[in-house]
Parts: sequence; C-alpha cells; structure tokens
Amino acid sequence: MPGSAQPPSGTYRVQVRPDFPLSAAAALADYLADLGVSHLYTAPLLTAVPGSPHGYDVVDHRFVNPALGGSSALSDLSETLRAAGLGLVVDIVPNHAGVAVPHANPTWWDVLKNGQKSDFCEFYDIDWSRGRILIPVLADAPDEVDRLTVEGDELRYYDHRYPIAPGTGDGTPQEIHDRQHYELANWTRGDLELNYRRFFAITDLAGLRVEDPAVFDATHAEILRWRREGIVDGLRVDHPDGLRDPGDYLTRLHEAAPGAWLVVEKILEPGEPLPPWPVAGTTGYDALAEVCGVFVDPSTETFFDTLQHHLTGAETSWQDQVHEAKLAVATTQFAAELARLARLVPEIESAPRALAELAACFPVYRTYLPFGGRHLAQARAEAGRRRPQLVPVFEALTARLRNPADELAVRFQQFTGAVMAKGVEDTAFYRWTRFAARNEVGNDPAKFGVTPDEFHEANGERRRTWPDTMTTLSTHDTKRSEDVRARLAVLAEVPGDWTEVVRRWVRIAPLPDPALAHLIWQSAVGAWPISRERLFAYAVKAAREAGTVTTWYHPDEGFEALVREMVDRIFDDPALHREVAGFVASITPPGWSNSLGQKAVQLTMPGVPDVYQGTELWDYSLVDPDNRRPVDFPARRALLARLDDGWLPPVDESGAAKLLVTSRALRLRGQRPELFTGYRPIFAEGRLGEHCLAYDRGGAVTIATRLPIGLSRHGGWGDTTLSLDGHSWTEVFTGTSYGGHRLAVAELLRTYPVALLVKE
Repeated sequence: MPGSAQPPSGTYRVQVRPDFPLSAAAALADYLADLGVSHLYTAPLLTAVPGSPHGYDVVDHRFVNPALGGSSALSDLSETLRAAGLGLVVDIVPNHAGVAVPHANPTWWDVLKNGQKSDFCEFYDIDWSRGRILIPVLADAPDEVDRLTVEGDELRYYDHRYPIAPGTGDGTPQEIHDRQHYELANWTRGDLELNYRRFFAITDLAGLRVEDPAVFDATHAEILRWRREGIVDGLRVDHPDGLRDPGDYLTRLHEAAPGAWLVVEKILEPGEPLPPWPVAGTTGYDALAEVCGVFVDPSTETFFDTLQHHLTGAETSWQDQVHEAKLAVATTQFAAELARLARLVPEIESAPRALAELAACFPVYRTYLPFGGRHLAQARAEAGRRRPQLVPVFEALTARLRNPADELAVRFQQFTGAVMAKGVEDTAFYRWTRFAARNEVGNDPAKFGVTPDEFHEANGERRRTWPDTMTTLSTHDTKRSEDVRARLAVLAEVPGDWTEVVRRWVRIAPLPDPALAHLIWQSAVGAWPISRERLFAYAVKAAREAGTVTTWYHPDEGFEALVREMVDRIFDDPALHREVAGFVASITPPGWSNSLGQKAVQLTMPGVPDVYQGTELWDYSLVDPDNRRPVDFPARRALLARLDDGWLPPVDESGAAKLLVTSRALRLRGQRPELFTGYRPIFAEGRLGEHCLAYDRGGAVTIATRLPIGLSRHGGWGDTTLSLDGHSWTEVFTGTSYGGHRLAVAELLRTYPVALLVKE
C-alpha cells in the first residue's frame, strides 16, 4: 500500500481523449520532467460515452476507457511516469454518469429495462413518483413516436437504442413503448418534466446517488485500485456541489484513499471560505481571480462604466443582471427541479416562486449545512427586499431550509449550485460585458481589480489555511485563457484609446445586440490573431449563452447571420482589419508583461501550481472547445532544449520567455521546496513602487511588473528599490548575481519584466 503522498510541487493538465490517448500522454513524460512539474494531471480515465471528447460522461466505472488504451495503457503510463520521476493526478466524476447512449452504460440500461426492480434502481437519483423515466429524445414534431421500430429485444429511434422489458415485447412498437419503464418524449419536455437529477441542465448526464455506500463502492472500486497499487497519487473531484452531501462524500473518499492528494472543483465566491473538508483545497479558481486582478488598474473602472452605458444604454448593475439571469434559469431550464422541490412543500401554493427567488438571491453556489448557514440568511434578506409580498413564505421556507436533515434543504442546496452555474457562468457572463478580463469563473466581475494589499492578504491566508491547494490560471472551463486576460488587462490602462476604437468599430460592423458586440470585440482583440472560423464559432456560442436574441434551444438564424456579417466585416474590410491589427500590436507587449507577471506569481505563490496544456507558451484561446485544440509539443520541446543550452530569449511572439519563466520557476519549486514555506510581502520604495509586486516565500523572492503602460509613461523604474536582507542573490531566469541591502528594480528587471531571486 502506498503511504501518504507528498503534495505535488507542480502539475501539468492534459486533456486525454480518443485522439490523444494515454500513450500520447506517456510520450510527454520526459518533456514534463524537463519542464519541472512533479505530476501529470489528466482528464477522467474511466469508460465514457463512445467518442467522448472530454471523458466527463462516464458510462462504465469498472474499466479504464478502451478508447484511451484501457488498463494496460494506464499501467504503461504509470511506469513511464515513475521512470521519469513523475506522479499522476486523475480527474474523477462522482456526481453523474453519461446516459446519452444507453446501451453503452450497463447500469442505466438495466434501470431502463427493469425499472424499480433493477439491481441498479438505487444507482440514480430518480423520482419514481412519476411512474416512468422521461427520456426527452424525440424530435420536436408531431407523431415522432410513430417512428419507433423494434429490432430483437430493443426499441429503436433512428440510431438510439432502448431495452424492452421482459414480457412486454408483443404488439406494435408504440404499444410496446407504452409498457416500458421509460417514456421517450419530445426533447423540449425535458426541462419541465424530467424526473431524474442531472448535471446542470444536461439531460444526457444523470445524477448518481454516491451517498449510498453500495453506489460509492461500485463507482469507486477501479479508482481506489489505482490508488492502492500506487498508480495514482492524487484525485481531482469534479463538481462536488452536485452531490447530496459533499462533506460526507469527501470524508469517505479521504478514508478510502489514505494519503492521496485530494482537490475539489469548488468555485468559491470572493471572500467565501472553503468548508473544513479533508482535502488539500480547491482547483484554484480563487487564486486565478486574485492573480489576474492584481494586474488590472482599478482606477479606471468608471471609464468602462461610461463606455458600457454609451454602447448599450443599459443601467443594469451586475447584481441585477445576475438576479435576472438566475431567476430565469431557475424557472425555465430548471423547472423540473423546481417542481420537485415544490412537491416537498405542497402546503405552500407559492413555493415555486419563492424557492426560485431564494435561489436567484443566493450569494454563493450553495451551502453545506450547517456550514454556510449565513448565506441562506443573506438570500432570505435579499429575497424579502425584492419580493416583500412573499416575506411570510420566505420565513416558512427558510425554517425548513436551515435544517440539514430536511429533504427540502438537501435538494435546495443542490439546486442553488446549478442555478448559479447556469445563471452566472453561462448567462450573465455573456450579457454584462463591461470588461471581459474579469468575467471569469470564481470571480465577481463587479470587482474591477485587486490591490496589492488585497493580493498579499489573500496569499497570507492561503498559506495559513490551505497551503497545498491547487492554483491555476487556465483550465478547460475558463472563459478565456490566461494570456487573453493578460492582454485585455492592458485595456484598463488605455481606457481612452479603447473607448475611441471600439465606438468606431461598432459603427463600422454593427450588431443589434450592443452588449454582445462589445464582448465579441474584446474577444477578437484578446485572442488576435484569430481565424475567422474560430471567432465566429465563439461569437455564436456567446450569443446563444447570453440568450437575449438567439438560444441553444431556439436558434435565431436571422440574428446569427448578422453575427456572421459582423465577423466577416472584421476580416474582409481591409481598413478595419488593419486598424484592429494595429491596435492589438500596440497592446501586445504590455500584455506579454502581464502574462509573464501572472505566470511567475502563480507558479511561486502559496499552493500547488497547475499548468494547463500548452500554456507554457503564449496561448490565446477562448472558451471550450477552443481551449481544447491540439498542442504542438514538438515545438515546445525544441524551445526548452534551446533554453537549456543557455539561450536567453527575447520577449517576442515565440513565447519562449514564458517557457523560460515556467520551467525555471517549476524546477526551483521541485528542487528547493524549503524556499517556498513562508510568505512575506515586499513593498518597493520610490514613487513608482506601486508598479512592483513582490514577495518572499522564505528564500525565493518573486518580483513582477504591474501596470506596464503606466510605468512606461513615467519613463521607467527610476529610483525604485527593494530592500532585502543583505545576502547575495541569484536571479533564476538570467543567472545574474546581485548583492547588497537595497537593489534597484530597474537593474533586476533589465532583461525581463519579472525576476525570481534565490539566496546564494
């Protein structure tokens, strides 16, 4: 049995999938070891829906996905990693299973076939009071049920296959269908009538009841085998907020996988503490918000308020935008879940309205009663302010919602997390487009920037409370990559220039939805140079997520044609194209400075740094699937070899400077962990000291440039200095030696906008 695993010194996230299987991940081992990480960190590995591009739709928990190479490929990967001195961290998905292809999921198939008599009836969170399981799969057309056919012991609907229960196979396909434990229905009925819990609003992902020890054991046996046999060192738990009792689940996982490094994909709102779970921490969205925010100039917020009002005419605050979006999804996309909640309080006629309002006013994703009860009180107060006529109903409901043993309270906690995710991440982020650099998972876009004092305070707290939590800048779920955000942060330093160009551009290439237009322009500038098709794909996704004109359920072809015209104009109007390219060229160098600053800070701050695949070079990706594109690893290998031969690259389009910062910081953390045990802010002296972000981790001192355009306007660092303790220091990125009590920042940052000093 493996002992207690040391936390990683750094992880590297790869998206394994059928076209990048476990053998491809194994081929990276020597490169990742050279890069300096201690662990490979992979997307889920259990058998997923055939052809799944991500692996989060597990259909069979007993086996490693054969599309990735199966169990033998995992064993080979483990051996290859160990030989390179690396460990393995794996993403697991306890909340739900994939049901889009029923015959691929043996437990779901059995439930559909045998109903409540199935041995797996308790696997899934199904409300059997309806009688039959609703499967919303039929096209939105009359008489679609007449298209059912029978082949052997299966009902078929085009390529969809469903089991026929024993003794029900006589008669027409329609008569046979009426005798099954499931009902194939018009796909539009899902949001209103679905009777199984799902992942957010995705009917193809059915909620698992891992609170049942038998279900936990069945769905975790293979994962725990990996841990027992030393194949994996850590587990990343996907979407714990969907679980009935996340704390209980994590306690059982911790006990079943002793010594494993456990992190949870828990999205904390700014200032929200993580519950006292037996885990190392989160997957790092909280750190992402702080790191990106400290490179934004908070003093220009009013410029962007004015611009947003001029472009859209809207006065809506972020808080009202969030409330509106959350209330809408609670009552539409999650109507079935809301109805299930309301059935638990049949004596209150207005329960659906009141529960939806409480969810819309909830300030965080969810509570974990009794932990976090104050958030329910906040929601109750805000709901009462917005709907005073419902105050007596709110009082009656919250009396039950406070009780962790009440089924209403349990399910409401699962409900609020889904409403927050869909209402904020997937709706409001696309409607409130004042400054897209801050529209990111785990951040409050109303908080324009983060001051150095706030940043230092957050890091001191992280070191004290969750020193082994993960930190990150980009994930497969971020709305835009770290380098896009770093470039967009520059706009906060040139608000006048941005206002001038974007007001002209929206006239040249108009769109009837001005808030969306502003988002598309920011995305184009942030990800430039971007292909026409990538930008159009992003623009359509953004438009449908916003849901103000076109939606996923009811695409507006006319409006989406206008989106296409806008995007085409950017590429086909030579003058406009030149102007966009010219503006991007003007903000790219300071964007590079921000990117290097973000990277150096994230890799050296308290916590375990993760590098998302490919982001050791510049990566200008937008939301998925754009951020899942293949990575050119040969190019990265070649550049790293040049760096190791002594090349000090310029800060240019190649991104080699970012690879230098990434590899040297990761190597230092792996080789000299004793240098990263403390945290002490260092404040630069001189009138431009606010442009310097610095801290001492206990022998390793990180220095980064903030607000590079403002610094340039003042003519550079001038007499800005840092007071250290008089030792001799070596700067890791350049190999330069320094000595003395007071070091000139201009000298430290002569070559790069960041520095990493180590005591000699």
